[in-house]
Amino acid sequence: MKKAIIILSTILLMYSCDAVKQIGGAYNFIQCKYDYNSIDNVELAGINLGKAKSVSVLQIASLTTILSGGALQSIPFSMMLNLDVENPNEKGTAILNGMDYTIELNDMEFTNGQIDTPVRIEPGESTVIPLSIGLDLKNLINRYSKDKVSSEMSRFLGISPGQTKVTVKLWPKVLIANKAIKTPAHIPVTFYVGKKK
Repeated sequence: MKKAIIILSTILLMYSCDAVKQIGGAYNFIQCKYDYNSIDNVELAGINLGKAKSVSVLQIASLTTILSGGALQSIPFSMMLNLDVENPNEKGTAILNGMDYTIELNDMEFTNGQIDTPVRIEPGESTVIPLSIGLDLKNLINRYSKDKVSSEMSRFLGISPGQTKVTVKLWPKVLIANKAIKTPAHIPVTFYVGKKK
């Protein structure tokens, strides 16, 4: 009986130590500094725009037609949004076992997604976290309006002048008893993309 109690106590202690470590690592992750790094692998309805920094005149004409909606049943859009994350802590390692995220363009809910791979940032170091984005713009047009989606995406891609406010909300996940638990509070990251008027 005593042996069983000792084994059970040891297991509980191991789980509680691991839980404390996970929570501490997630807390350090929340304390990190977040900033926009870049956008790449941008693709709209089969047109590869790369980093969307230098869109040609022919591409602008095609993109404008696509963004107007027209009779298209689907307007697939994908890209990679890269965020710089720096751990300013002198001792604490920032650890998480994944995260959920949502992205807004101005006041328009753009997309959401998740990362299921662990991220570890040592004290004083930084890393780039890529957020993979894929959605059907036609769904956004149906939800908002053709004009709103066309206007926001045109600024976002640098086709028309004006900047777009991008808000990324990150919900870190910690692993407790082999189960990924999403934190109740999100980490807000805000930046602007597009051409200044």
